[in-house]
Amino acid sequence: MAPRAAYYLSTPIYYVNDSPHIGHAYTSLACDVLARFMRLDGRDVMFLTGTDEHGQKVQKSAIAAGMEPQEFVDQVSERFRALGGVMGYSNDDFIRTTEDRHTRSCQELWRRIAANGHIYLDKYAGWYSVRDEAFCTEAEVTDGPGGGKVTVADSSPVEWVEEPSYFFRLSDWQGPLLEFYEKNPQAVAPESRRNEVISFVSGGLNDLSISRASLKWGIPVPDAPDHTMYVWLDALTNYISAAGFPDTECDTWRTYWPADLHMVGKDILRFHTVYWPAFLMAAGVEPPTRVFAHGWWTNEGEKMSKSLGNVIDPHQIVARYGLDAVRYFLLRALPFGSDGDFAHRAIVGRMNDDLANDYGNLAQRVLTMAYRNCGAAVPEPGAFTAADEAMLGAAEALVDTVRADIGEQSFHRALIHIWEVVGQANRYVDEQAPWVLRKEDPARMATVLYVVMETLRHLAVLTQAFMPDSSGRMLDQLGVAAEARDLAALGPDGRLAAGTPLPKPAPVFPRFVEDSADS
Repeated sequence: MAPRAAYYLSTPIYYVNDSPHIGHAYTSLACDVLARFMRLDGRDVMFLTGTDEHGQKVQKSAIAAGMEPQEFVDQVSERFRALGGVMGYSNDDFIRTTEDRHTRSCQELWRRIAANGHIYLDKYAGWYSVRDEAFCTEAEVTDGPGGGKVTVADSSPVEWVEEPSYFFRLSDWQGPLLEFYEKNPQAVAPESRRNEVISFVSGGLNDLSISRASLKWGIPVPDAPDHTMYVWLDALTNYISAAGFPDTECDTWRTYWPADLHMVGKDILRFHTVYWPAFLMAAGVEPPTRVFAHGWWTNEGEKMSKSLGNVIDPHQIVARYGLDAVRYFLLRALPFGSDGDFAHRAIVGRMNDDLANDYGNLAQRVLTMAYRNCGAAVPEPGAFTAADEAMLGAAEALVDTVRADIGEQSFHRALIHIWEVVGQANRYVDEQAPWVLRKEDPARMATVLYVVMETLRHLAVLTQAFMPDSSGRMLDQLGVAAEARDLAALGPDGRLAAGTPLPKPAPVFPRFVEDSADS
């Protein structure tokens, strides 16, 4: 058997100055759906997530909490690890930037960049945003309240910093980066973000300060222990640390690098699509294949913030609506890459209309009829009519459509295409009226039920990546064996075997009923 094609994807590593919120959950969910789908498609997947634990912001948060930095990051990192259990993530690795494997990787990357002549020692004098852990030009800051300075982008306070610093010759990489984007049109997505990055790089690049002499909570610069590595050079390196770097002969590295996809929020696009490929090329390492930057969520139309008290806690929404409903809503509600609003009425609408009414009711009424009228077994179909063939054809064509959508990280479009077949199946049932056929033509009834059950099999297999538990229960009720639930089992060759025993059907997608607190 030929080896499976590898697929390496990652979330950003999350900064541990606070607890996880819906933004963190959203990025990781998109990666989880993609990882699950790729596994169903026979790919050898490595799905990485983790926590970014160094930097001035973390150091200040630890001091504010009355804790040592390591104690603080140990505690907060565990909250992000626990989020994976709450949201049902299937990551293969969880990396922390305080791990020894990461320190070795960072320091070796630095040595290779330096050996190639791309690092020099000078003095940094300029603005620095602690919240963003980013250096800012004069054009990127403006006057803030109280006479201070803030960033133009997000009003983050900045402070003036003057200290010795090592610099990366980023200015040398304008041409190579533009050439990279030209040769690899899929390297930055969606298209609007690609245009943004190309415009930024085309405007010229300044050399980048990549060490701090005033910060000690971080990874020491090799052969210069008075300097600590810039937190973004440290953080970005996690992707190659987990792949085995600097051991470029190990199986993990040879199998998975370059990464197929880094999934990030739009606020950290520049770090991943400008600095990161430049660092790697300067070290003689191939850049990742693709970076996709998604949008932000608001809450009932308002920007989320601690001061407003409207930050959405993933634990709370899963407890309220159920895991699979939350997973479905987050990836169906808006085009992936755009901003969106999390509203109670919107998720309830998706739960009751899409899941309970359209999909759940379709399955419940067909499976109940089969259970009651076909001896609690998969019915024996007769000859298929043109309407039957059209329904089966639509279901069987779905896998190629969804595969293409997922490959482009167009999760909402994949779900739209799946629900088009759900709608077609409901119309087919209404037109064929098996409840009438039960008395007039039982053999035809059996064929109609079989066609819909076969359609449900395709729908359930393809929605496993989005709603693993619900889709698994749907496949259980269809009598589909555990080993026959991947994409290779779809199509005519994997059709349901007549006579397969069926369990008593039970609703998979309950309606959301408002309580007094919701109304």
